[in-house]
Amino acid sequence: MVSPVIPLKIYDSHTHLNDDCFYHDVPAYLARARHYGVVTMNMVGSNQVLNERALQLAHQYSELRAIVGWHPEDAKDYDQKAQTTLRAQLVDSCVVGIGEIGLDYHWDTSPHAVQQRVFEEQLALARELQLPVSIHCREALADTYQILKANHVGDFGGVMHSFAGDAEWARKFLALGMHLSYSGVVSFHRATAVHEAAKVTPLDRMMVETDAPYLTPIPYRGKQNEPGFTYYTVLALSELLDESPQTIAQVSYQNADRLFKERVPHEKN
Repeated sequence: MVSPVIPLKIYDSHTHLNDDCFYHDVPAYLARARHYGVVTMNMVGSNQVLNERALQLAHQYSELRAIVGWHPEDAKDYDQKAQTTLRAQLVDSCVVGIGEIGLDYHWDTSPHAVQQRVFEEQLALARELQLPVSIHCREALADTYQILKANHVGDFGGVMHSFAGDAEWARKFLALGMHLSYSGVVSFHRATAVHEAAKVTPLDRMMVETDAPYLTPIPYRGKQNEPGFTYYTVLALSELLDESPQTIAQVSYQNADRLFKERVPHEKN
């Protein structure tokens, strides 16, 4: 790997070291993340196994925080037992948000009506517990927007993870009080809609992420993503917005740290 020439302090607001491809070698990926200045990471769940792993890792490593919830692809499996388990997990001191939740109309794994119901049920938990939400949205911008608006998401806050809409949609979600998080997609030369969305996103509402192992930024596009590569998303935004890398790293870190604030100090390795 090429050493970063700029020392930065970065918060990867959405990643998956709880995924099978990372889970058995977490210390090595954390070491590489530190090499790139990525010092805080949200471990994001999506089903029973990945939620449990997110909690376990967040308790084990000081750099990690947990976000747990049921992904729309797994919505068909979200029953009363799953809801009871999730409610218990959400009061864990390592948990800083609910996610990733939302709608995914690309993969036909859960019926749209089921996705919408499970999405709203988890938003109700977020309101009750006053936890921010991490929103997954794929090919469902209009329905996601309407559900977030109807549930007054601004009352408890949240972020559109790996935002992929254009500038018009960015303004709509920002008006709801949402933050927008940008992944490696913002480094892609042809992702012009995402570029325009980033340009209208105020710095105090912007976050960065990897969504590792997915959406690897240039110069490693085509290879497996990992938390350390958030560094390259910061560089891409810096160039796009004509801001210094230090500014992008600092404001995105502050935004994520403020929204996903740790609740109670706890013992970690």
